[in-house]
Amino acid sequence: MDIKKHIRSIPDYPKKGILFRDITTLIKNSEAFKYTNDKIVEIAKKIDFDKVAAIESRGFVFASTVSYLLNKPFILLRKKNKLPADVHSVDFELEYGKATIEVHKDSIKKNEKILVIDDLIATGGTAEAAAKLIEISGGEVAGFIFVINLFDLPGNNLLKKKGYKTESLIEFPGH
Repeated sequence: MDIKKHIRSIPDYPKKGILFRDITTLIKNSEAFKYTNDKIVEIAKKIDFDKVAAIESRGFVFASTVSYLLNKPFILLRKKNKLPADVHSVDFELEYGKATIEVHKDSIKKNEKILVIDDLIATGGTAEAAAKLIEISGGEVAGFIFVINLFDLPGNNLLKKKGYKTESLIEFPGH
């Protein structure tokens, strides 16, 4: 199946110059959504990991399937002030602003291997912040799985240069 056909592209969203790759058109198609999840699970089975983490919010859509099917605990990496207990926080830059993500301090134990799943890798700021959260929590990044790699933006290469393993199902240009 060509899941690229199920991704909607929206120019100038959320600001001028950004070409937004929208997965809502993929997840509303049951066959495309199932195929995408099956492919992510197939990749995840080849990775040695203890827990799966997802970046708010679109990463939750895919990581919950991996957590459920592979019987792995699920960790939420959330925007600032969304988690109720003690948290670790990391600030980072987006292509259209600044943000903070957090994780509960008790989510990751020392030396646990964490697989991070998100819908898309662009500039890499959010993914790099996720890796920092895992590492300051005492964990180790087992790898990243993305549905989409925006190949002409630096995110995937940034992660690889830092020694992280990355996998993506499809690629698009970012602009």
